[in-house]
Amino acid sequence: MVDRKKLLLRLDPAVYDAMAKWAADDLRSVNAQIEYALRRALDEAGRKIR
Repeated sequence: MVDRKKLLLRLDPAVYDAMAKWAADDLRSVNAQIEYALRRALDEAGRKIR
């Protein structure tokens, strides 16, 4: 299993609700959706990860 970092993330309730809806639309968990969005933002910023 891949080792994952744990962190506490505080979000505005409206941001969480929007992420939860997006996650449901994409059949992902909120956690997976946040990781997806972060990876996408990194890629768009030219900061690709391995």
